[in-house]
Amino acid sequence: MHTGTTIAVFGSSRRDEDSVLYREAYDLGHMLAEAGHAVLSGGYNGSMAAVSRGAREAGGHVIGVTCAAFDPLPPNPWLTEEIKAPTLLARLALIMDRADGFVAVRGGIGTLSEVTLAWSLLQTRTLAGKPLILLGGDWQPVLDALRAHTDLGSSIAALARIVATPADALAALLAPPAPPGPPSLG
Repeated sequence: MHTGTTIAVFGSSRRDEDSVLYREAYDLGHMLAEAGHAVLSGGYNGSMAAVSRGAREAGGHVIGVTCAAFDPLPPNPWLTEEIKAPTLLARLALIMDRADGFVAVRGGIGTLSEVTLAWSLLQTRTLAGKPLILLGGDWQPVLDALRAHTDLGSSIAALARIVATPADALAALLAPPAPPGPPSLG
């Protein structure tokens, strides 16, 4: 049963099916779908396939936002809906617009760009009220580095929540968001 809420999941395209991180993304997709959320991802391999597969096997609506820049790479087979963006920037805009919340699993530079874009849009209140959840302990050193080497303040840092498990991510999506500070440009 789809509740009308769509959760975007950011993650690596380089995730093997036998890895712990693939299973974590699969479990996340399964739990999100069981809770009635549609699951949205980049629609390709790795973590995107894992979350899509988990959601589809739980009977969920699975959206992949693919990109003409990656043609002829096919989308993963677990999508129930494909949205093809003409460019990477259009793809990011579609993901930000369509999602009611975001969960990031461990990934690479693409995942980091998705997370920081969502975070920046939350900071400027362009995406006000949409939760940003960072799943897994690997995110804490990233946050620590950002705090140590940038002007990331505590009110902006609080816009993203680090959680340990897929079940914690689901709970965090339902929790009230951090109180917003004043809009900030940087």
